[in-house]
Formats: sequence, C-alpha cells, structure tokens
Amino acid sequence: MQTVLFTSTIFGPIHSRRLGTSLGVNLSPSDGKVCTFDCLYCEAGFNAQGPGTSGLPSREDVAMLLERKLQDMRAQGMSLDTITFSGNGEPTVNPAFPEIVGDVLALRDKYYPQAVVSVLCNSTRLWDERVAEAILKVDNPILKLDSAVDATMRLIDRPASPGFNVSALIDRLAELAAASDKVIIQTMMLRGEYDGHVVDNTTSAEVEALAEAYRRIRPREVMLYSIDRQTPARQLTKVSREDLDEFAARFRADDITVQVN
Repeated sequence: MQTVLFTSTIFGPIHSRRLGTSLGVNLSPSDGKVCTFDCLYCEAGFNAQGPGTSGLPSREDVAMLLERKLQDMRAQGMSLDTITFSGNGEPTVNPAFPEIVGDVLALRDKYYPQAVVSVLCNSTRLWDERVAEAILKVDNPILKLDSAVDATMRLIDRPASPGFNVSALIDRLAELAAASDKVIIQTMMLRGEYDGHVVDNTTSAEVEALAEAYRRIRPREVMLYSIDRQTPARQLTKVSREDLDEFAARFRADDITVQVN
C-alpha cells in the first residue's frame, strides 16, 4: 500500500510546479494520514493506512520547528518563494489551524517577508468560520473543486461526510471569493478506472459544469493540473498538457484566469 510521503512536520524546501521553492508545513501526523477526503489520486496514499501514532503536531511544535528551519535557511543564504500548508492530509483538521496560520505569517514576516504563504485545502471545512477566517488571511488560499458534478466528485474525492455536496460547496466558494479577492480554485483533471467505475472529469459535460461553477465563484484564478506521481488507484492516467490547454482556453473564454501546471 502506498503510504505517507512526509515524515516530519516541516519538510523541504522542494520545487513545486505551482508554487516555486516551497517549504512545507505538515499539520497531519508524521507517520499516518488524517483527511476528510480519500482521493483516488492522493500522493500520500489512501486513508486505510491509518492515522499512525505520532498524533497531530501542536501549535508550539510547529512554530518551534518552522522558526528553526527558517533561521537555518537564512543563515545559508537560501531563497524561498512559498511556505505551504500541505502534507499527509487536510491541514484544517488540526484544531490549532487558525492559531498556527497566525504564527506562520508572523515567522514569514520576520525571516522571509518576500515569501508568500499558501494553503492547499480540500474545501470540506470551509463552513467552520474560524477556519474560513484563517484561510482568507494567507496569500494563496488554494481550494479544491475537482468536479462540479456531484457523482463524479464522490467517485474521485470520496468525502468522509455523506452530506458533503458540490452544490453547497460551489455556493460556499462563491461566498468566500466575494469576501476576498485571494481565492484560488485548484482542479485535478484525470481519467481512468477504479473499482469497475470509469473515472473521467474531462468530458464535455464535466468541462461545461466546471465552467459554470467557475463563473459562479469568480476566483482570483484557477489552477488546472493533472497527476504527476504514482497514485494509490493505479488505473488512473495523466491528462496531456495539450488537453489541459484546451480546457483552459474554454474557461478563459468566460474571463477566468487559468494557470496550467
């Protein structure tokens, strides 16, 4: 079974397709996975591997480890584009997430004021006002919308909550985008098969549903990408750059800013 990739709370810096030189902040366990989705394509593997034994990192540990790393990087003259909340699951599950966001922003300002802070968020906890407020404090709140068709979203993302649905999600994303000009939508495009079901959010119907959702949300931009590493569902295939560019052109026709990665 494919298992967690990140065995520490602070990892990197790594080169990200979307974010440049990025230092990761993993608010999930260092030896397990905790997520409100169980995505077919998740590079950290399926949730079935379990949460491990290390637990969620505390606010105090995150601040201490991040400051130590930033001090070391600055002493070595290393550059940094982004500090990114990512890792082995959904960062907003950590109960100290709002407070940790404040700490990370303060440490960024102290050591690398030119860097931006990004959050990779699966959008499931945006109805928690404390989480939403913290999300909108960062420079790049990158929020997931993999399909605007409920059945496809359930097949690809496999939300833990049976009540989670695309219609309510699009409404919530639109609310947040109206409140802030920072909101970025991230959409994974993929094809393949899983457990006897065809997986494909690239059909004309899917693309048109996404176009309608983007028009409703009006995000700062859309990040459109496809798989780049081994996935836990092995029968998924990467969507070509040519196809991604074609989809992007469709969305740009509606005056949506699109970044293809």
